[in-house]
Amino acid sequence: MRDTSGTRTSSKRADSRSSRLSIVLALSASALLSVVGPAHAAPAKDPLPADIPDYQAALDAVKSPAVRNAVCRFLRTPVPTGVGGPVQTIPETAEPCQGLPAFTIKDPLALNEITPGFVAGTSQPLPTEAIKLTQLVSSLSATVNGRNATVVLAPTQGGGWHLAAVRDGDSDASYAAKATVGTLVFTEPQIRGWYQLKLTTVEPLNDQARQGLGGQASVSLSDYQKLVKARYADKLPGSEYDTKGYSSGYSPQHKAEDASFSAPLLAGGSGAALALVGGAVVLRRRRSRRPSTG
Repeated sequence: MRDTSGTRTSSKRADSRSSRLSIVLALSASALLSVVGPAHAAPAKDPLPADIPDYQAALDAVKSPAVRNAVCRFLRTPVPTGVGGPVQTIPETAEPCQGLPAFTIKDPLALNEITPGFVAGTSQPLPTEAIKLTQLVSSLSATVNGRNATVVLAPTQGGGWHLAAVRDGDSDASYAAKATVGTLVFTEPQIRGWYQLKLTTVEPLNDQARQGLGGQASVSLSDYQKLVKARYADKLPGSEYDTKGYSSGYSPQHKAEDASFSAPLLAGGSGAALALVGGAVVLRRRRSRRPSTG
């Protein structure tokens, strides 16, 4: 009779190694999701995603009449043409949504960005240190008069979320929605690059990101850190580049983050942006953000 004990032992060892690998991968994905992503992949039976703090406050904000009215005022005003021209004042109306097609504002999604420490090379190339949640974005359920818009929420000091911007288009929310279980979507805002992080592998989601990776289909998080360090490390806040007042330097902070519903608010973003200045609502077209060249 042939002795099969050696074969059984080898098979058990292989099964054990495979099981340990599966556990490691599962734990890695779980750690990634519990800290920084995905944007909103919670099952329908779980209404509040654990990865976004004070999410109920964010839901309350996007469903509030104040935010909806801001969106309606934005949508009912023609987008200005050209850059640097006169700002268009949006007429005040008692019912800014009256006469517009019906729409709803979708639930907010996480907008993640690379961290200053990751750019400077002082943080380890780990998902929890490389990426952080900076804002929330919500798109509309339908186009309104042929236009899309994105509501941007910023964290309020002391907790909660407030309106930071209403932007033309819905690309931010579209990319943020690409996050899946086990992956994280983030942006390199200086070049408008969008990426997907799968454990420690970075993959581009748009042309700007592909250019940012030098045309590569994917790179390790460690190699990506080297790329952004080369691009921005000498342009961080406090650097000579920053203190001399050069534009387009690296800064992950958004100017509108400290605003509130009642304070003057300049809404940043691509294309047209809504601004509340001195009580008047105006619309302006912003210059496209470009990568720093030093």
